[in-house]
Amino acid sequence: MKKTAFIFPGQGSQFVGMGKDLYENYALAKEVFEKANSVLNKNITKICFEGPEEDLKQTINTQPAIVTMSIAAEEVLKSELGITPDYTAGHSLGEYCAMYTSGVMSLENTFRAIQKRAELMSAVSGGSMAAVLNASEEILKSGLQEGSKCGYVDVANYNSPAQVVITGDSEAVKAAGEYMLANGARRVVPLAVSGAFHSKYMNEAGEQFGQFISGIELSDAKIPVITNVDAQITISSEDFRAKMPKQIYSSVHWTQTIQKMAAEGVDTFIEIGPGKVLAGLNKKIVSDANVYNVFDKESLENTIKSLKEQMAGV
Repeated sequence: MKKTAFIFPGQGSQFVGMGKDLYENYALAKEVFEKANSVLNKNITKICFEGPEEDLKQTINTQPAIVTMSIAAEEVLKSELGITPDYTAGHSLGEYCAMYTSGVMSLENTFRAIQKRAELMSAVSGGSMAAVLNASEEILKSGLQEGSKCGYVDVANYNSPAQVVITGDSEAVKAAGEYMLANGARRVVPLAVSGAFHSKYMNEAGEQFGQFISGIELSDAKIPVITNVDAQITISSEDFRAKMPKQIYSSVHWTQTIQKMAAEGVDTFIEIGPGKVLAGLNKKIVSDANVYNVFDKESLENTIKSLKEQMAGV
C-alpha cells in the first residue's frame, strides 16, 4: 500500500440498528457505547439499536449517535488489524471522529463537543437545503446568482464532481434549484433537514460553539487531519480551535479533501461508520482508489481480509 486514510461519514448516514452487532461481538465497541451513555447522560445505545427512526434522525441525537458508532467501529478495526492511517478526514460531523482518531481530543471531550454542536445546530430553524446532481460549475454559478435574487443561497457541501448541496433561504434554494434543473442539472433533491446547515444561518451557533470549545483541551494531531473548511492538512491544536466553529457555517470541501489526500499519495480509503455514502462519492472523485467500508461485523471482516491481501500483494 502507498498511504491509507480513515474517513468518517456525516449526518444522513444513520440507520436504526447501527453498531448493534459490533457492540454484541467486540468488547472495545461495547466500551465506546457505554462511555457515550455515561458522558452524555443519555441512552445512545438504545437510540442507535432500537430507534425509533424519528428519534434517531433528530439532530440532537443523530450527531452523537453517528460519532459513537463510528468510533466504536474504528477502535475494533485498529485492534483487529493493527492499522494506523496516514491521514484522517470526516464529512461535517464526521470530522470529530477524525480528530479523535488523530489524538486531537480525548473520547470524553469528543462526545462533549459533538453533543454541544448538535444542541446549537438543532436550535437553529429556518432555511432549507437541496442536493444538485450533475450540474457543471457554470450552471452552479449561474444558479446561485439566480437564486440570490430571492434571498441568500450558498454551497453547503462539495460532495463530488457530480454532486453539490446548496443551502440558504428556502425561496432562494428553490429558485436556484429550478434554474439549474432547467439548464442541464440531472436532478435537484430537497433534503429533509431541520435547517440550513453550513450557511450563515449557523453563524451564531458557530460563535457560541467557539466559546464552548475555548474551554476544551485540544492536542496537536498525531496523524494529519484534512479539514472541511479549507481541505488543508491540519496539525496544530490552535488551528483546530479556530476551524471547529467555522466548520458549522462554512462549506464542506469534501471533493477537495479527497483530491488533497490523493495528491499526498493516499490510494486506500477506509470509510468507518454507518452506510456507504462516502465510498460512493470517493469513487467519483478518485476513480482508481481502493475504497473499503466498516459499518458492521460482516463489512469489518471483509475489509480486514481484503486489506491483508492488499498488504501481502495478493
